[in-house]
Amino acid sequence: MKKIIVRTKDKTYPIIIGSNLIKNLDKIFNKNLIKSNKYMFILDSKIPNKIVKNIKKKFNKKAIFYKFNSSERNKSFKTVNDILNILQKKNFNRNDCVVAVGGGILGDVSSFVASIFKRGLQFINIPSTLLSQVDSAIGGKTGINTHFGKNLVGSFYQPSLVISDIIFLKTLPKRELLCGYGEILKHSIINNKKFFIYLSNNLKKIINLEIPYIEKAIIESCMIKKQIVEKDEKEKNLRKLLNFGHTFGHAYEASLGYSGRLNHGEAVILGIKSASEFSFKKKLIGHNDYLLIINHIKQLNKFLKLNNFFKKKDVPKILNFMRSDKKNTNKKINLILPKKIGDVTIENFYSINEIKKFLNNQIISI
Repeated sequence: MKKIIVRTKDKTYPIIIGSNLIKNLDKIFNKNLIKSNKYMFILDSKIPNKIVKNIKKKFNKKAIFYKFNSSERNKSFKTVNDILNILQKKNFNRNDCVVAVGGGILGDVSSFVASIFKRGLQFINIPSTLLSQVDSAIGGKTGINTHFGKNLVGSFYQPSLVISDIIFLKTLPKRELLCGYGEILKHSIINNKKFFIYLSNNLKKIINLEIPYIEKAIIESCMIKKQIVEKDEKEKNLRKLLNFGHTFGHAYEASLGYSGRLNHGEAVILGIKSASEFSFKKKLIGHNDYLLIINHIKQLNKFLKLNNFFKKKDVPKILNFMRSDKKNTNKKINLILPKKIGDVTIENFYSINEIKKFLNNQIISI
């Protein structure tokens, strides 16, 4: 078991990483000074029944349980309102606790609810996917979607505790593991070339959840995100690095209506690919590092090509969603672009026409 401590301006909390932690959930809560008269467990509907029964057995007397069907479409005001109504009816107060057990979508919704109900309940995140364990569970971002785009309504709200149990990963299909790996890859590109090389040398072992390779990948990825969050909790400057691949990726997801044809991690990987290609065309990144990134992505999924998902007629829709990105502060679009592996630049403003030309060329290319 590994413990990583995150220290932000207003809160310090542990991330606990290990295997079979869920069996001792009550003891972990007590050891980390989590005390609550009432808990609301928000459970992903895909969590195995055996794990759900174990949780209910330990907390049944002072907990209520809400089953959540994770999808980008359910990451909405309607879902938030449904959960808030339950908390109100059950008379939760600010000393009580919301516990998320699921992936990034569930964690984003649950933490947003915890942040706004009576101006803040205790919040514990138990991420069940590789994507959420290495990314969304860390750093305190909450959010829901609107028809204008992804994560446009939300807050910054740090958890009291994060518990990442590797046992969950063994229940995931390979597509979900690749989805999470996209964020691990992102962290290596923005911060640590040595880690990128480690990933390249051990890719199959990590994807196959071999010990100690998967543990090292999760721990190193969490450490990179922790260090960035501690320096820039509210995304004023440095934390924008973590959006590498996301300006393109979020727009791709939204343009497909969050249909599942392209899940979040796949969209991020495709976004990393697009950002790297754009950077290369603008002569920001050198040829060798560019090829290392592109070839790594090909090893993950050779079908992640823009023209496998979009046609030229889709470009205006993609651009509309890119315009709505939170990092934009003027009429131009801000892209996070790599200069080399381990060094990414956060302020690169380009016109709609420049990006339109790039996307059109990417879609018609073979």
